[in-house]
Amino acid sequence: MPASRKKIAVLDYGMGNLHSVASALHKVAPGEEVVLATTPAQAQGADRLLVPGVGAIRDCMAGFVEAGFGPLLKDAIDSGLPVLGICVGMQIMMRRSEENNGVDCLDIFPQPVKFFGNDLHEDGSRLKVPHMGWNRVAQKRAHPLWRDIEDGGRFYFVHSYYVPADDNADIAGQTRYGVSLAAAVSRENIFATQFHPEKSADAGLQLLKNFVAWNGKI
Repeated sequence: MPASRKKIAVLDYGMGNLHSVASALHKVAPGEEVVLATTPAQAQGADRLLVPGVGAIRDCMAGFVEAGFGPLLKDAIDSGLPVLGICVGMQIMMRRSEENNGVDCLDIFPQPVKFFGNDLHEDGSRLKVPHMGWNRVAQKRAHPLWRDIEDGGRFYFVHSYYVPADDNADIAGQTRYGVSLAAAVSRENIFATQFHPEKSADAGLQLLKNFVAWNGKI
């Protein structure tokens, strides 16, 4: 008898290019059920939750709360369900963001989200903000989502705000763009990336494949 299909719920709260995420999941896990959930009811029974996000943090937080996804995410975390956050989906899990004159976030992770600033430099050269393009990610701890991904591999970033790498006990991946920043954070059954795996070619697809296979344990 074939094994039952996994249900992967991609939370749709009005922010982000969900179809590119769903398309990437279909590519790496063609036998699984991928649901774009606009309500908690549509995500019920999911084996995994994916929290994407693109846009301003104030709008993302408002949409997330209005959709009723706060209790759903808390229950998923408490029950050990594998959870993946992407880009602003990672930032809303932090304590507070400097964007939009300061916005309280979900406080799942205690770190702040900071603005790169308008005068960002590296080796004497001025850097553009947002940080947009490919950058190398150093893996700071072993994790099932790094399986078969080269340490120092390149991933695709698009963001003007960042989570600091320094004094960050939850850091799983680190990159540098004028400052050292968290490319990924993890804790128990949560893994979240600042970069976009769905836009990161083979390395990103491998990370999504690893997420589908992950049981939420380290």
